[in-house]
Amino acid sequence: MKESKESKVERDEKISRRGFIGAAAAIALSAAAARGQQSQPAPAKKGFKLRYAPSLGQFSAHAGKDPMDQLQFIADEGFRGVFDNNFMGKSPEQQEAIAKKAESLGLLIGPFIACKGFDKPTFAINDSKDSSIRDMLVADIKKAGEVRKRTGAKWGLVVPGTYDMKLQWDYQTANVIENLKYCADACAASGLIMVIEPLNNLVDHPGLFLTRIPQAYQICRAVNSPYCKINNDLYHQQITEGNLIRNIDAAWTEIAAFHIGDNPGRKEPGTGEINYKNVFKHIHSKGYDGVLCMEHRASLGKGKEAERAVINAYRACDEF
Repeated sequence: MKESKESKVERDEKISRRGFIGAAAAIALSAAAARGQQSQPAPAKKGFKLRYAPSLGQFSAHAGKDPMDQLQFIADEGFRGVFDNNFMGKSPEQQEAIAKKAESLGLLIGPFIACKGFDKPTFAINDSKDSSIRDMLVADIKKAGEVRKRTGAKWGLVVPGTYDMKLQWDYQTANVIENLKYCADACAASGLIMVIEPLNNLVDHPGLFLTRIPQAYQICRAVNSPYCKINNDLYHQQITEGNLIRNIDAAWTEIAAFHIGDNPGRKEPGTGEINYKNVFKHIHSKGYDGVLCMEHRASLGKGKEAERAVINAYRACDEF
């Protein structure tokens, strides 16, 4: 039976309308999907198991010179710590701004230099007759305590100067302990924790008094204060004595922070002889949630490629 012209026309119009509506719906869905993709924020970078802490300026090729932008980049890359050796040298306004931004991003601020000596005896001197040196050390610690109160940054790094060529070693050790006790008393008002740092005297810092983890442990136990602990710089200790994991375990109750750098060259992990993946795994297994300051250079020099290689090195070592 033949269709009437009217029914055929109606059918064609219906088909045409359905095709138009379907095409329009497809276009609308496609546009909505595109809008949805554009509105989605970039996925956050995977976080690290440990609080590796870049220094301010370490990623300036990516983040620029503004410390606020640098902190944002550090957090965006998944890091949970930051440090600035020269934090104490910044203006109070800069310190407060950095601390506020770091806190908002969940970045724990690592040790800043509170008191250092690389060219003369300081802590090793018996100051019982002339208190000028001890007064100077205590004054430095009090200034660092003001930074602590202003910003919440809790650790101040202490390098106890060189050894005294004219005094037997055990007397010097007693003097260092005594001077640190005075400084620890000064810390009580602010809550600042001094972290004494053994440094190698074979490559970088000849003549320093404090060079080994067992030595630092002995001193901290003798000072017997919650305000005097150890900053374990694994680069320096690989040069001085090695045996990194066993020394970490032996001195664990007195270790408050770590510095990172591979040896030789003090570059990022994976460029030297330290098996940082195993070291980090061991530190993590002990429940450590403090900072591991990335105090080293980049093996590729400067620029975005060099900075990205540093970040990738930490991602590789953190996969345990």
